[in-house]
Amino acid sequence: MSPTSTTLRRTGTLAALTLAGVLAAAGAASAHVTVHPESYAKGATDGVLSFRVPNEEDTASTTKVQVFLPTDHPVLGVLVTPQAGWTAKVTTTKLKKPVKTDDGTITDAVSEITWTGGRIRHGEFQDFDVAFGQLPDDTGRLSFKTLQTYSDGSVVRWIEEAKAGADEPENPAPALTLTAGGAGAEASNGSGGAAGSDADSAAPSSASSSKDTKESTASDTADDSTARSLGTAGLVVGVLGLIAAGFALARGRNARP
Repeated sequence: MSPTSTTLRRTGTLAALTLAGVLAAAGAASAHVTVHPESYAKGATDGVLSFRVPNEEDTASTTKVQVFLPTDHPVLGVLVTPQAGWTAKVTTTKLKKPVKTDDGTITDAVSEITWTGGRIRHGEFQDFDVAFGQLPDDTGRLSFKTLQTYSDGSVVRWIEEAKAGADEPENPAPALTLTAGGAGAEASNGSGGAAGSDADSAAPSSASSSKDTKESTASDTADDSTARSLGTAGLVVGVLGLIAAGFALARGRNARP
């Protein structure tokens, strides 16, 4: 085999392996179970959390999803949105520390939601929507540990919590950031403070805020997808540059007397 052929073969093999690694990394980065939106105001009321579950297996489908809600900082008034083909089982737990609200003292809260009966195939994802009455106001972050079960019996445990200043763990738990709300802002918009006391005036404001939240979430998701696409494209361009350099080197050697 000529030196030129050997160089081209090695260059092609290296490029193929590099490109495969790039595409695998890009797929893994988007395969985590996540919660949307990524943030809400502390004490926010009457909102929706959407748990996005992608399928990352080539030969198996997701058949069961278990989301565990924290009970040390409980989410109150949880309601599950029906999902076609899926059956939801809601488990409640008695709180160690009851929560006082305007409607009375809450002694029980939802601690687990399990969806079964459906199927998320390769290349697909499913959003599981959960409505809440009130988020806690005594913490800055909520983690929702999640178990994802596949049709082949394997289970992926999305339970690792990210550490400040550290790299993202391999199997991070979906996390919701709770921010300090501005004075007079509606809690239900995901960025404000406590809701107003006048129910009649709060209703239209809440609807408007819900719309703003969905638009903001869609924008954030689009920006995130664009950033990932640009990053992947840049890496692919680099690989193509490596291939071109290999061919140029091979031609140069072949042209020498």
